[in-house]
Amino acid sequence: MRYEELTGLVQARAQLPDRQSAERAIRATLETLAERIPGGLADHMAAQLPHEAGEPLRRVAAAHEGTPEERAYRRDHGERFGLTGFAGRIAWRTEHTEEEALREAAAFFEVLDSAVDPELMEKLYGVLPNDIRGLLPEARAEQDARAERDTRTERDSRTERDSRTERGSQAERG
Repeated sequence: MRYEELTGLVQARAQLPDRQSAERAIRATLETLAERIPGGLADHMAAQLPHEAGEPLRRVAAAHEGTPEERAYRRDHGERFGLTGFAGRIAWRTEHTEEEALREAAAFFEVLDSAVDPELMEKLYGVLPNDIRGLLPEARAEQDARAERDTRTERDSRTERDSRTERGSQAERG
């Protein structure tokens, strides 16, 4: 996928007004993601993205500061923060609200899902905590399927309950 295509798709999915807004959203999401995931995974992701898009991942992964032990830990594990921290960092970088930041990040993840190998998305899915993982397309599909099952189960329960009530009423009348 070319960089122009990536930014155009993010702009459309996140309903952003212009390409610069899409570029800001991509950069902010990738910088924040690079802080959260292991450095090796960030490097693999950067290698599969257009050069301009992969640069924030490479830059953040290379810039980890601290003692050699701290750098090694971050390289293997990434920083620990949840959805609130994730949204806050993206919002700060884009100068948007946290709600807008999450919407833009989710749009970016949809585009990312089609831009990189499925195995890489599975690895990303595996290293993120549940709350951040909910932004990924696979997780949202699972949530939608679960919600649909719950709705169907609730509807089936109501139908069964209504049928029993109706049969009971008929028996009383009969």
